[in-house]
Amino acid sequence: MIPPKPPARPEKVSLWRYMKLFRADILSAQPAKLYRAWMAEFKTPFFRSYLANDLELVKRVLKDRPDDFPKSDRIGAGLRPLLGNSVFLTNGEVWKRQRRIIDPAFEGGRLRDAYGGMYAAGQAAVVRMQSNLGVQDIELETSHAAADVIFRTLFSIPIEDETATAVFEKFRDHQRTQPILNLAAFIPGPKWMPRFFSRSTKDTAADIRRLITDLTQRRMDAIKAGTAPDDLATKIMTTQDPETGATFSTDEIVDQVAIFFLAGHETSASALAWTLYLLAMYPDWQDKLAEEGAALTSDFSSVSKLRQTRDVFREGLRLYPPVPMMVRETACPETMRNRAAPKGSQIVLSPWHLHRHERLWDNPDGFDPTRWGTENGKKCQRDAYIPFSSGPRVCTGAGFAMVEGVLLLAMLTRQFRFEVTDKVPVPVAHLTVRAKDGIWLNVTKR
Repeated sequence: MIPPKPPARPEKVSLWRYMKLFRADILSAQPAKLYRAWMAEFKTPFFRSYLANDLELVKRVLKDRPDDFPKSDRIGAGLRPLLGNSVFLTNGEVWKRQRRIIDPAFEGGRLRDAYGGMYAAGQAAVVRMQSNLGVQDIELETSHAAADVIFRTLFSIPIEDETATAVFEKFRDHQRTQPILNLAAFIPGPKWMPRFFSRSTKDTAADIRRLITDLTQRRMDAIKAGTAPDDLATKIMTTQDPETGATFSTDEIVDQVAIFFLAGHETSASALAWTLYLLAMYPDWQDKLAEEGAALTSDFSSVSKLRQTRDVFREGLRLYPPVPMMVRETACPETMRNRAAPKGSQIVLSPWHLHRHERLWDNPDGFDPTRWGTENGKKCQRDAYIPFSSGPRVCTGAGFAMVEGVLLLAMLTRQFRFEVTDKVPVPVAHLTVRAKDGIWLNVTKR
């Protein structure tokens, strides 16, 4: 059995056909050759685009010279109504300043401090699932659980909190209305040029930001009063830039909280749902995780015992990386595999294709958690595995996500059995890699 994979598009299509396919789903808009090619060039009337699977090019862009390859606004433009000027979209000195303030919240013992909120969210997910057994779209539950983790660890409130519930519901509406590509971003022009977002995209983004602003203001008031809990939100709001001594303004905090919710909720929900589907496809692995999960407790150190669970979750991230493509832009002319890439060219790094590359991985489309112990798996993990990006712009919350995913997998598989149904999910890219019509599993008590 091979896990679901979207169909590839025909080799030759017109630019406008490609843009239409891309807008609908960036995964099925790509040709099959990208699973073997080291690089592919795509020309438009406005710019050139290069998809790079060559490991030396990936290393150049992400690790060796990241300042020469800033993030492209052709993807960011579609996210700005929600994310504003968050760390996910900024470049240069603005981005460096933001990271200097944000990174300390995820360093050292902060992950251990957040574990209690993760564990409580996992317990709540088990209770909800016990009352909702049978055939269900598991994406709905993983979204609920991941949002609960974020609210408990960021603001010390459960998902049942009125504002938290409202943010969760609005975000669910927003992620289905927002295509990953804003077509106006294909046309060169100043940043103030209209991007023609749909009314639903603008309205849901505005509603989410209004709710986050309310949460942020309440927390700032609590910090001034000396009554704020010592959680991630408090840490981020009170951390000073070590170079200037300044903290984030209210608007800046709203931007950062919005990306924490997107990165910490949407991506985690995607990864967890797809991994549960893989376990339903391979029940022998599910049984191994259920047995191993008995070692998990409310003690943070118990997570380190879940080695097979970690390898399964890592394999889920390989096959279904939540962020399927990252787009950078050349700040100066470059030579890419003996081709000239002018300044302003788009460099696409695709975890989706890199993780399944036929010339890099053994059994690239297969589910095999034992691969991480092989020489091929170890080498690919170092060089060709980027679910959280790599280099200076690696996701700040990568360690957080790995603990959260392993914990929730262990808590759910030791309590429930997940079985496939006759509905085979088709991967598509919305804000993250989701299923076109949901991921339907039959859930029973173990």
